[in-house]
Amino acid sequence: MTGFTLTDLERALAARACASPEESYTARLVADPQRAAKKFGEEAVEAVIAGATGDRAALVSESADVLYHLLALLLARGVPLDEVMAELEGRTGRSGLAEKAARTREGVRAPQVNPSSQGGRS
Repeated sequence: MTGFTLTDLERALAARACASPEESYTARLVADPQRAAKKFGEEAVEAVIAGATGDRAALVSESADVLYHLLALLLARGVPLDEVMAELEGRTGRSGLAEKAARTREGVRAPQVNPSSQGGRS
């Protein structure tokens, strides 16, 4: 098991973001939040495809890309990883179904599911 953490990655990206965008891919992403968001989305789709096809090596690789690009996007938008982790920690004490119901009650709409798209499951 590696000792490398998401906090380590966040620190590395913050350091790289200080470089010139002409010299650093990370700096280029952080300087352009829309580009960072687009790249994050592209990498997420590639991870989904790898997961759906069962390509373990690709899933590992694409997951690393997703984490990198997510942290670059968070940095670009000024959202510290600790804030995301606090949100996750707050959700840990309840089931996913209870958490989703609470978000709906709090005014954050839960994703709507079309029953016909679930293949008859309920």
